[in-house]
Amino acid sequence: MSATPDPRPASESLWTRVQHLPDLLLFGTEAERPGLGGLLRRLARYPYALLRDLAGGKLNLHAIGLVYASVLAIVPLLAFSFGILAGFHAQGVLEPLVHDFFGPMGGAADELTARVMEFANNVRGGLVGSVGLALLIWTLISTMKKVEDGFNFVWHVDLPRNFGRRVAEYVALLIIGPVLLAAVVGLSRLAAESEPIRALSELPLIVGVVALTLHLAPYLIASGLLTLIYMVVPNTQVRFGPALAGGISAGILWAAIGRFFTLFVLYSSRLTVVYAGFAIIIATLVWTYFNWIILLIGAQVSFYAQNPAYLRVGLREPRLSCADTEQLALGIMFLTGARYRSGGERVTIALLAAKLGYPGIAVARMCKTLEAAGFLTAAADDSLLPGRDIAQIPVVAIFMVARGRSSGLIRTAGATPPVILQFCAELDRAWQQRCAGLTLGELLDRQPLPEQQPEQRQHS
Repeated sequence: MSATPDPRPASESLWTRVQHLPDLLLFGTEAERPGLGGLLRRLARYPYALLRDLAGGKLNLHAIGLVYASVLAIVPLLAFSFGILAGFHAQGVLEPLVHDFFGPMGGAADELTARVMEFANNVRGGLVGSVGLALLIWTLISTMKKVEDGFNFVWHVDLPRNFGRRVAEYVALLIIGPVLLAAVVGLSRLAAESEPIRALSELPLIVGVVALTLHLAPYLIASGLLTLIYMVVPNTQVRFGPALAGGISAGILWAAIGRFFTLFVLYSSRLTVVYAGFAIIIATLVWTYFNWIILLIGAQVSFYAQNPAYLRVGLREPRLSCADTEQLALGIMFLTGARYRSGGERVTIALLAAKLGYPGIAVARMCKTLEAAGFLTAAADDSLLPGRDIAQIPVVAIFMVARGRSSGLIRTAGATPPVILQFCAELDRAWQQRCAGLTLGELLDRQPLPEQQPEQRQHS
């Protein structure tokens, strides 16, 4: 009688195949072929990547942190906006917007809006002196910092704005935002009350158009606002097209989930039975979480629309090989020195990532390592410059900085055999002798810089 074969290797192989099946179907050779089948596979990469990122849990963690921050900041934000809008006699603009935000809460929307507006009025009336105003602004700036961190995580940006730029841009946004809102609402009212608009609104065809516009207006405004947020908040350059794709996607999700949540609140009697008086608070926190997760999903859509090469990798941390790490460090210093020598536009992390073909977060971390070693320096606008004279930067030193970057691995002293240590030392001496005396400036002299080639042609 023959022995029964062990089924574990076969089952593990089957499970591995199931795990790799989406990757094979959506990113394999079949997806690159022309035709409708290949196009559908390529389009399916986007919902697959979004669902994979949601299942990973990291977006959920950022959304939960933003729920906590927004609960602390909603009343100070409204109070600060009231103070700005009061100068234009337009403080009544905010109440309809707050009511629209709580609209999916059903009948509780009126009560929640009244409570929030009451708290905001009390805070606004109690802000006396510069200390209270400074505390309010600090709360808002710290909340906006958390929002920026969430967007930077989605965009694989490792370095946030510096403190001075952050304060200046956030305060400007807090002041300009309510003013623009009051201007838009005021101009809309003037246009609606004008005689030509009234005359046109009486036409049967225009009545249907106006009704449709009023129905779609909240979603169009939300999509436009989200598009602006996706372009401004991340500490990187976001093109209008990808930002618009994210804004429209988030607007559609907001409308769909809002209706679903309204039905859930209306028909979920168990929520009130279990939580009693806290049911409204629990539902508000859940709805706020949904809003933040929608906002982050829209940011993820805009990121993938601008960087489709990340659809396969997603939010996973990039892991560079030893050779990639050394080439990245030398490439950063080479391009930075080339731009500095030619007098062209200064390089940024986004530009270096695009030129070198490496993920932005990997470039940012290497730039931080080179800056700590004194080879790079960051200007006030986050552009990069050589930290010292390029003729005094040895290529060997750049390699040593890249090699000495901490990997988090803790080695046991004396665990490596002596013969291996000796052989590695011989290799190190060999390549150091090959690079002996070679500086970054001499490396730049070996190849004409792209910025100098047109000028050389003119002189010749």
